Amino acid sequence: MMNHFMILAVLLPLRTCHTAYSQQGSLMFPVTYFNVSKDLALQRLLVEWDVDKTAHDAELAMSFEIQVRRADEATVWTDFHNVTLNKSGKPLHWIWDSDLPLECMSHSVRIRSKAEASKIWSQWSPWETVLGLDASDNYGPKIFPEEKVIEEGLGITLCCVGRKGQIIKEFFLLDSDVHYFSETNRQIGLLTVKNVTLRGASRHVTVYCKEPCSEEPCYAHALFFVGRPPDTPGDFSCQTRNMTTVTCTWNQGKDTYLYGRHSSKHTLFDEFSQNLVPCTVSCSEQSSQCSCSWDIGQQRIYNITLTVENALGRKTAMEAFDVTHRIYPLPPFQLWEECTDTEIKLHWNHQNKGIELFCQTEVFQPNGKAELYNGSDTQLHHTSITLGGLQPFTKYTARVRCGAAKNFWRWSEWSKAQTIRTKEAAPSGKVDIWSEITPVLRGRNVTLFWKQEPGFRANARSISYEITWEKVEDSSKAECISLSSAYNSTRIFIDNHPYRITIMAKNNVNYSLPSILIIPGATDNSTEKMLNDSELKEEKVNGTEDGILISWEPRHAYDSYVIDWCNFPMSQPCDLQWERFGPSTSSALISSAAFVPGVRYNFRVYGSTANRASLLERKTGYLKEQPPEFCTEVKNIELSNHAVTLFWDPCPTNKTDRGFLRGYCIYVSPVQEDCNLKGSKKHVHSDGSVLCKYTIENPEERRYTVKHLTSNTKYKLAVVAYTGGGEFPELNFMYIDTPFDSDMMYLLVLLVIVPSLIVTICVWKMKWVKECCCPVIPSPNKSKVLSFKEFKIGPEKVLKISDCTPDTLAVDNKVEAQKLHLQSLMPSTPTEDKTDVHNSFWDYHNENENENEKRNFTSTPTPQTHTWFENLAYSSHLAVESDPYQLPETLETSKAEVSAVPYQPQYYLSILNDDVPSSPGEAAGRKTSLRYISQTDVHCIGRRL
Repeated sequence: MMNHFMILAVLLPLRTCHTAYSQQGSLMFPVTYFNVSKDLALQRLLVEWDVDKTAHDAELAMSFEIQVRRADEATVWTDFHNVTLNKSGKPLHWIWDSDLPLECMSHSVRIRSKAEASKIWSQWSPWETVLGLDASDNYGPKIFPEEKVIEEGLGITLCCVGRKGQIIKEFFLLDSDVHYFSETNRQIGLLTVKNVTLRGASRHVTVYCKEPCSEEPCYAHALFFVGRPPDTPGDFSCQTRNMTTVTCTWNQGKDTYLYGRHSSKHTLFDEFSQNLVPCTVSCSEQSSQCSCSWDIGQQRIYNITLTVENALGRKTAMEAFDVTHRIYPLPPFQLWEECTDTEIKLHWNHQNKGIELFCQTEVFQPNGKAELYNGSDTQLHHTSITLGGLQPFTKYTARVRCGAAKNFWRWSEWSKAQTIRTKEAAPSGKVDIWSEITPVLRGRNVTLFWKQEPGFRANARSISYEITWEKVEDSSKAECISLSSAYNSTRIFIDNHPYRITIMAKNNVNYSLPSILIIPGATDNSTEKMLNDSELKEEKVNGTEDGILISWEPRHAYDSYVIDWCNFPMSQPCDLQWERFGPSTSSALISSAAFVPGVRYNFRVYGSTANRASLLERKTGYLKEQPPEFCTEVKNIELSNHAVTLFWDPCPTNKTDRGFLRGYCIYVSPVQEDCNLKGSKKHVHSDGSVLCKYTIENPEERRYTVKHLTSNTKYKLAVVAYTGGGEFPELNFMYIDTPFDSDMMYLLVLLVIVPSLIVTICVWKMKWVKECCCPVIPSPNKSKVLSFKEFKIGPEKVLKISDCTPDTLAVDNKVEAQKLHLQSLMPSTPTEDKTDVHNSFWDYHNENENENEKRNFTSTPTPQTHTWFENLAYSSHLAVESDPYQLPETLETSKAEVSAVPYQPQYYLSILNDDVPSSPGEAAGRKTSLRYISQTDVHCIGRRL
């Protein structure tokens, strides 16, 4: 029972609240309080209103619709404002920023409300009007806004309010390139400017407004300044220099172009004390830096807000700090020193009372390098630092700065620089000595050269050089000279005995360590004797981008090596130079600023032991070889039909010093065409022609033969020398003409002229040749007998054996021919027999003739060897064939096998074998061996006549 009562007690209030909410949601809560005011400085309308207290108590979520309109304008601006009420019962606020100065015309505002849960709006409140100057009685036209500052790059709308009953006739910008738009011919004139941007020194615009009258009250003008809003302050920081005054500094940024009463205002506000900081801001026009200082009193912690504002905007920056952590000491002053030859003790004073400082000293070496020294002394009023490890008689520059030893913030500025020179000391290091020896009568001239070794220091204002020479065996007769520091060489005379030469540098304090050189005796034949230059072969060396590389064969007998050379080999004196190297060194890169390409430098390598030097090797080379300066001249040539030999003189010695002569290049080409000779390389000349190039790699060569030339042709040739730096840049051609080739003429005569002459003679004597070689033979084909139709078979004329007397009989077999010959010598046979023979031969011929007609004379007979019989009625011998249509070249005849017998037309011969044929078949076979050869088949020189 108790549980049910508790549930009912919980549900009952929820239901009551829901009913109340529903009832309130159906009710309207009109605005009970409504007020509109204006802020002319910010050009805003401030709207304030409130609703019934029950809405606050219910904490309703409400919506408000607010409308704004201007007098004499149909445009209405509408905005919605949603808010959840609270029980505090405070009025509600809304701000409307006007794009038109509020002075220009009156503005009216109204409002209505509803609960968000409801769809029903309350009634509109009455219009609440804020009057502008259009409703006032002005003395004359006025231009608004009154704040005459325009932000660069933005637009603005200006208005000119005329007097009652008057209209604005003109409203414009005077003498300006700024584009604008104006509305006139009413009491309120409007002028809209877009993107105000001014160039040059002029940073303002002038606006002119006029009514349609000419009296003084009928017009107005105003000057508007164009500028920028301030930047956010940069590098804002605060510090103290003496624990009594705090100074804040900042960078104000870009120029706003607003000056005087429109310039930016700076204020500092302390959030801890809630007071403005009592300081005067000062800004530098050159650096845009601003600062502000004030006495700190007993306060140590600050939270400063810096505000920078002008008519176009405002910016702020904040800085919170503890003064004891922001100590920026004043720089040290009154520096003085105490020094020796290697140390300086530097003293200074400072004016930071009560502040424990840590100081740092910066010392500049003579070469400009700086070195820092930190001091550990933290005295309050006076401190010093000792600087050690310095060089004697050297000028140093020192300066000091300090910072707080506790809670270090930043270094002070540097003190004024103090220049200090250490005291003098004896020269440090040694003087390196070298010599050149020239034999003369009764002795030698020795030219001594010296230079300061690396690390040598004079350690004084001035030094001199003291040179002593004495015989090695007798040091009692020493000679000595002293030279100033302006000299680095001298010449002395010594006899042929060995000498010891000593050189030392001297200043006001003491001498340097001595340097000793032993000159061997002129008659000394020991291994240490200096060799003559002519006894050593000069070796070529190569140059690099950094110098000339010299290498030599190391010898264990020497404790050091010396290389000497002349920087200016063509000058006198040649500026002799030398360098020393340790015993383990066998190569060195010699470099000098005096080395130039195309100059030959000679080097000598010496071995030194116990201050005695011996010449070991000679070298010569170039930093970089250059092409030769001369053009090789051809002195003589030997010319043949297909070759030319060129001869030239050796190169002048004084013109080959730009590089080592490596050989010669020969260029050849026909004048009228490109070159393509066997064994050459093609080279394209600068004029585009193709030359043949031959390279001779032997610089001692003085001749060369160019082969494979064409006779009767004009050639151009050039010979140039080349070095490791290239060839002579120009080609000076000489021209030659190869002679005519007589052998070719002879060959031409044999192959062309002689055959042509023979052909000409043959043509000229054609009739005679024809009669000699091919006499005219009567042809049966031209006989009148053959003109009858019965002698024609097709287009051919055929003469049968029975129609005429044959001139020749051919027998296939030599044996048969002999038998036939015997038969011709026998007495005549009976008539019967002759008839048989005639008939058999005739049958054979007709059989063959019919067969040939059937084949249309297209068969190819087989060549055979025949015996032919001459008809003595003719005085000619004919080559015959086995067939009238057999080609003449297929015949194989042998004149030795031919037997000629007189043909007897009175009877026929019987052709017999060794044995009389026993049957008719054998007789027929024998008949086939005898054929008639027509007189038309006569051949001469392979042709049928």
